[in-house]
Amino acid sequence: MTLIGHGSLMFEHGEKIIHVDPWTKVGDYASLPKADLVLITHHHSDHLDTVALEQIKKDNTITVMPPKCAEKIKNLYEASPILMTNGDKKTLYGFLIEAIPAYNLVHMRDNAVPFHPKGEGNGYIITFGDKRIYVAGDTENTGEMKALKNIDAAFIPMNLPYTMDSAMAADAVKAFKPKLVYPYHTTSNEEDQVPGFIELMKGFAEVTIRNMN
Repeated sequence: MTLIGHGSLMFEHGEKIIHVDPWTKVGDYASLPKADLVLITHHHSDHLDTVALEQIKKDNTITVMPPKCAEKIKNLYEASPILMTNGDKKTLYGFLIEAIPAYNLVHMRDNAVPFHPKGEGNGYIITFGDKRIYVAGDTENTGEMKALKNIDAAFIPMNLPYTMDSAMAADAVKAFKPKLVYPYHTTSNEEDQVPGFIELMKGFAEVTIRNMN
């Protein structure tokens, strides 16, 4: 597992490479391994970057995304991407991919529209052999997240106002009890939520911040 930066991840399993939300602002995708599988969580430009997709795709790359993303990439691929909506499950290159709802409950734009409305974005559970890895995407502590079971590792976002604060993240993690938690998509300024998350997890689980690169 490699954290490229922001919401961008790369997984290598066997001879297969999976990229999640590749973004050229945080990674040199021209020099990174080409993708067998790409998972896009939603249509915002820091998660759906057509330049990064062009740099990592090869002839047999499979790209998965929510339907709202399709218009932005209609001229990028000869073959259409696989569109997955909340609740869908597909097995691709031997990996079971499950689309988990990702949306805001509390944080809204000035016009009272959520930053991430329900139904537009996905988180994903990726099954690698007997390990289930959850990449939450841009979301808050939804009921669907808290109901997850048997998660071996979870990538949980903490940046305001777009996703969760430390209290929301701790609430979710205490509910679905992943074996490992990796805070990602976090801010790097005075509003960074990770220290607060670590404090809230005391007595429940030990949190270790690992270098994912």
